[in-house]
Amino acid sequence: MNPKKPFYPPREVHVQVTHSMPPQKIEIFKSLEGWAKDNILVHLKPVEKCWQPQDFLPEPSSDGFHEEVKELRERAKEIPDDYFVCLVGDMITEEALPTYQTMLNTLDGVRDETGASPTSWAIWTRAWTAEENRHGDLLNKYLYLCGRVDMRQIEKTIQYLIGSGMDPRTENSPYLGFVYTSFQERATFISHGNTARRAKEHGDMKLAQICGTIAADEKRHEMAYTKIVEKLFEIDPDGTVIAFEDMMKKKISMPAHLMYDGRDDNLFEHFSAVAQRLGVYTAKDYADILEFLVQRWGVEHLTGLSGEGRRAQEFVCNLAPRIRRLEERAQGRAKKREPDVAFSWIFDRKVQL
Repeated sequence: MNPKKPFYPPREVHVQVTHSMPPQKIEIFKSLEGWAKDNILVHLKPVEKCWQPQDFLPEPSSDGFHEEVKELRERAKEIPDDYFVCLVGDMITEEALPTYQTMLNTLDGVRDETGASPTSWAIWTRAWTAEENRHGDLLNKYLYLCGRVDMRQIEKTIQYLIGSGMDPRTENSPYLGFVYTSFQERATFISHGNTARRAKEHGDMKLAQICGTIAADEKRHEMAYTKIVEKLFEIDPDGTVIAFEDMMKKKISMPAHLMYDGRDDNLFEHFSAVAQRLGVYTAKDYADILEFLVQRWGVEHLTGLSGEGRRAQEFVCNLAPRIRRLEERAQGRAKKREPDVAFSWIFDRKVQL
């Protein structure tokens, strides 16, 4: 039996920090209600116009269902194990959606106070969650049908992850929270886009379409979150650039960083290493996202900042080149072949890190 306590993270999380924003800061978000309705809710799609997982999967009521499943499984046979490690990791990340909605509802001034609040911020959080919910559903059903993965181990990993939660270190602050979600949505857009490209290279056009469709959703959501931060830079440039610096100094941890399957304490690190090697999500992508956000929000051109704000501006504007230099040095040192690691998701077959 595993000696770990159930529902505890596989490792220590950071010291938990919560705080409440001063009333004048909370008032900023209250005053943006109307703006959010006109500028953020427009990035949601009406349910009737949304794709649904069933649009991409064999139709169970059809006489040709078994034939379609057989074709899906034949295509999946051509895809290597390391790709499935990345796809499973992405799916598990999407399936921990209850945690992400919970995290958004810790943010002062924008949380859903009742569970069905009519505020623009609460409507966005619920509808964003509903749109994102389809991603895990679609990937889960595809993986179930393809026959290449150990669904029970994957299901255990999802349960462990939701039970463990996440620690993005956003400290109840929507400034930190929306910087985090802006970064994270772009990261998932890149990751799903790259799994789409890899599926195409392996000849599975249907899987490429699935991953590409999910990537398009992530891109639309990224546009909404970056627009919120852009507005915060307009209203409160000093507070926003200091929050940006704060998140980047802590480093943006991926939402599934407490991933665990009951066996591997370093499961997230091993999954990330495979994703890095395959080019699904890399240290270069991290630097590129940071650079993109600095440009998107015009951080270099901010004026009238306090001394602390100017120091934060300098830090975030110089960080991406620094990350790239560190990564180049690390790549230069990494001469030896990384070990192979067994993943329970693929029946304990080994994959090179």
